[in-house]
Amino acid sequence: MNETLLTSDHRSASSFPSRRRAIPPNLRRIVRAPENLNIFQRWWWRLQNDSQFLRLHVQIAFAALVVWIGIEFVSFVRWLESGGIGAAPQRPPGAEGFLPLSALISLKHWWLTGSINLIHPSAVFIFLAIVAIGVLLKKSFCGWLCPVGLLSELHWKLGRLLFGDNLQVTKFLDWPLRMIKYLLLGFFLFAIVIQMDVHALTAFIHSPYNQIADIKMLYFFEHLDAIGLWIIGVIALFSIPIKNFWCRYLCPYGALLGLGSLISPAKITRNIDRCVDCKLCTKACPSNILVHKAKRVHSDECMACMACTQVCPVIDTLDLKTATPSRRIPPPVLALFIGGIFVAITGAAMLAGLWRTSITPENYLHHVSRIEAYGHPGR
Repeated sequence: MNETLLTSDHRSASSFPSRRRAIPPNLRRIVRAPENLNIFQRWWWRLQNDSQFLRLHVQIAFAALVVWIGIEFVSFVRWLESGGIGAAPQRPPGAEGFLPLSALISLKHWWLTGSINLIHPSAVFIFLAIVAIGVLLKKSFCGWLCPVGLLSELHWKLGRLLFGDNLQVTKFLDWPLRMIKYLLLGFFLFAIVIQMDVHALTAFIHSPYNQIADIKMLYFFEHLDAIGLWIIGVIALFSIPIKNFWCRYLCPYGALLGLGSLISPAKITRNIDRCVDCKLCTKACPSNILVHKAKRVHSDECMACMACTQVCPVIDTLDLKTATPSRRIPPPVLALFIGGIFVAITGAAMLAGLWRTSITPENYLHHVSRIEAYGHPGR
């Protein structure tokens, strides 16, 4: 038994006992673009045939959207701090995507009252879009859209570049650590779903604290104290040698999507008859899933990133597929589904007039001048 807590993640094919078989030429997957293509054609070919190349484009595009929303929101807050001098910049509703707890509270309030409040309405629909993606398409939001997931991925890839490989937490420590995010999720669900009645929900939603929760969130990161810097620094440090440290062990959002993904109709599926037991899929998996042993990957850690399918050398052997009927979901189709679900739900909210907050710039000016006095309701 291995007594160490961390082991090398540089798992070559020889690390796994196998009955590796030769790949018939007609079954070998083409992994490189034809030489006669120009630069644009080669780029287009990779978008269609290289899931990781496509995924990077989607991640960067969504991260750019988040950065743009952030710039707009900071501009709005600076206008508030000036006392409202000049024309008011438009507050981007997308900033509410960083208020999942407010969204969960509003969602329960909606369920109990039958009407959605307009304090932070876009937070609710962004939350619903993310959960819908998780239920229908595994944790693909984490692997394809989440900007924190992108940062986490860049960290462990930097670690692999610096050290030649990543460290793998042994299962005796991995399982208890993975439970942390579920404990955090359980705490929030218990506090909101179980304990809060409609009166408590209404009081919180309309409290000054909740009305400017987006600004308080911005100020939290702009004015981090020593403890906050240490916590972020430690998480960033551990994220370099350990793959997806934050996502795997600490993110309650990821825990929620992981639970939802268990009932997802789409899962990584292995054709046992075609498999040549090269174990490349397991080696490529950023979530340390033993893909080469599964017929269908049911793990709550699978992000549908399709890194495993990309390295599989045999055509029609490892794919993201629906269960019944069994249908392959190619990476471009998955990307369209992810974006389509997100746009459909948020777009429906816009068309229904449930996207922009009812808080006026004048209300914001009033609250910002008193923000230091606004603690959490009940404190």
